[in-house]
Amino acid sequence: MVTSSSVPAASHALAILRYLAAQAGPVPAAAIARDLGLPRSSVYHLLAVLVEDGFAVHLPEERRYGLGVSAFELGSAYSRQAPLARLARPVLARLVDTVHESAHLAVLHGREVLYVVEERARGRPPLVSDVGVRLPAQLTASGRAILADLPRAHVRALFPGADAFVDRHGAGPRTPSALRSLLVQVRRDGYATEHGEVTPGFASVAVAVHDHTGHPVAGLAITFPTEASEPDGAARAAYAGAAERAAATLRERIGGRSPEDSVRSGRSRSSYG
Repeated sequence: MVTSSSVPAASHALAILRYLAAQAGPVPAAAIARDLGLPRSSVYHLLAVLVEDGFAVHLPEERRYGLGVSAFELGSAYSRQAPLARLARPVLARLVDTVHESAHLAVLHGREVLYVVEERARGRPPLVSDVGVRLPAQLTASGRAILADLPRAHVRALFPGADAFVDRHGAGPRTPSALRSLLVQVRRDGYATEHGEVTPGFASVAVAVHDHTGHPVAGLAITFPTEASEPDGAARAAYAGAAERAAATLRERIGGRSPEDSVRSGRSRSSYG
């Protein structure tokens, strides 16, 4: 079996690409070598190959390197092929068969969530969410699940003041401090909820799906009709457990890792909030 450790040049080239993608702008080759723990000679050699093939670009006046056009083309191809949605669809279909309620997958798009997969349970009431629909992230369970695992600075940038909050049915957080408190509760519970904040008479539970760095790339949610009162804790916990198992399956399918695994590998969660 071929692994990255058995092909070190390929592994190092991919590490350089991932490093460049994580930077705010072009960086010196010396910084790449230092931060990745690679010999400078190897880094320069790999950068030359990446530049030649268009995956990196050299800025000679600045003596720095950044991502090239070929890297952009790869990202665009990923978006066109929609692998996240393709990999999620059978997982959500099995989830719906298990809980007999509708489920969906949403990704963060600015201050909104964008629904990319929607699996409807047979005989259940129609929902406002559908593929391509956008809703305020702070009001949806899927959005809250994602926001709870983002760095504090990211959440502050998205919701800097009260004017950043959209009112849908007179419920949900209206200020940055209220949102912070809600996200603390999400992290404490291990899943996010909403009750009537998207559509009166419906509630949702959701968990985040994480990529290979432990970053939350999507929210996986179950939506179900409720009475006027808050759903009982046992039912909500049961739905949350089912969503967590489905999210773990999807995380494995996309090669992701849990935030806990990321912490053990050296990435601190102290920046999250």
